Amino acid sequence: MSAPPNGVRLATCYATGPITGWTPVPDMAEPAPLIEASGLVKRFGTLVANDHVDLVVQPGEVHALLGENGAGKSTLVKMLYGLLQPNGGRILWNGEAVSLPNPKAARALGIGMVFQHFSLFDAMTVAENVALALDDDEPVPTIAARLEEVSRAYGLPLDPSAEAWRLSVGERQRIEIVRCLMQDPKLLILDEPTSVLTPQEAEGLFETLRRIRAEGRAVLYISHKLEEVRSICEAATILRHGKVVARTDPRTESAARLAALMVGAEIAHVRHEAIEATGPVRLSVAGLSLPAPSTHGTALKNIRLDVRGGEILGIAGVAGNGQDELFSALSGEQLAPRADLIVIDGVAVGRDDINQRRRRGAAFVPEERLGHATAPRFTLSENALVAGHAANGFVRGGFIDKAKTLGWVDAVTKAFDVRKGPRDPEAKALSGGNLQKFVVGRELLRTPGVLVVAQPTWGVDAGAASLIRQALVCLLYTSPSPRD
Repeated sequence: MSAPPNGVRLATCYATGPITGWTPVPDMAEPAPLIEASGLVKRFGTLVANDHVDLVVQPGEVHALLGENGAGKSTLVKMLYGLLQPNGGRILWNGEAVSLPNPKAARALGIGMVFQHFSLFDAMTVAENVALALDDDEPVPTIAARLEEVSRAYGLPLDPSAEAWRLSVGERQRIEIVRCLMQDPKLLILDEPTSVLTPQEAEGLFETLRRIRAEGRAVLYISHKLEEVRSICEAATILRHGKVVARTDPRTESAARLAALMVGAEIAHVRHEAIEATGPVRLSVAGLSLPAPSTHGTALKNIRLDVRGGEILGIAGVAGNGQDELFSALSGEQLAPRADLIVIDGVAVGRDDINQRRRRGAAFVPEERLGHATAPRFTLSENALVAGHAANGFVRGGFIDKAKTLGWVDAVTKAFDVRKGPRDPEAKALSGGNLQKFVVGRELLRTPGVLVVAQPTWGVDAGAASLIRQALVCLLYTSPSPRD
């Protein structure tokens, strides 16, 4: 019996009675990666956002793309989706070099993306927003019926007729996810998809991802929730300062180890010294009831709470159950029926607007950082002025003190490690996590007596989350006494 020919891998042999020969099977070559980034470079002026980045995602793989805020993750995936064009390197799809001049070209190949920041038209319905993202002429009523079916099947229920502006942040995120799933992608790019989902909603999404993987499709998964990454991803590429610093199987790493690889150092634990005695009540809500602001809103019914100096009070609940309405009432964006229903430092403020409450020493950080907490096309100093003109001394004698607003931006940048290119960029130019650090820092730097903050660590890396939590704890010890 002769040996198999050179260059042919022996796979099996067949015998009929005595073995008389080999039946060779041709080589089974390794399949080409579904998508590959080879030496990708992206510059914004003098800033190198991606520095010769290599990334390989196989069919049927859930691949994590990890890195601290500003590491270049969003820039990389925007090139893979055709939103940005690389300055160097190439992209291969199924082993062949491709050009992706726009998202439509990416979708034609089978690449879908769910963005970290919502790309919705608030005045349109859920179905109309989905229709805009589809590249065919399917009638909106047909899309609405399919949307309802798909969203229900994936455990992300949506009302196709609801207007987007009336929905909670969690419900808006569902639109983005379902809209992408309806395009039947071969590669699904998810940028912080669970940041505003409840654990139950997130688990429903994970089941969807497992189904997608079983169908041979791939997922490129960006998240700062490292336990999620360890649970559902079998490969990870880690970026730091625009460069690949590690490739690993996250299932074999601890969350602390992954975080250290992302930031280049061990993550500090939040230090929380015990406060011997809490102070007087600084924020009081006494039986606040408000009607739903819209058909899809939530009514507040007899809300009662007291927060004392030295306390952090948590408000928990499934998205869409009144958190937004409560924040609006506390901040003065929606006024209470009577002044005495909301009291700050002994002063009834229920009928005061947000600026009057800020003058009383209160500060507010809303859930949605881009659009609510900041105006996307305003610079950081302009956003600081809008939020702080009533209480920060940015306006004197009717004139804006530009030097002081810029100085405030510089102080927040230094204290909260806000990474950006120019000194005073537009808000939309920052990565999501860096914008979050700016928004939180902008308010905390005032050392307010009362701080109302929604989702303070939404979409930030482990290091930034630790920094923000530590700053919140430190506020307990530095907050000034009630103001006259």
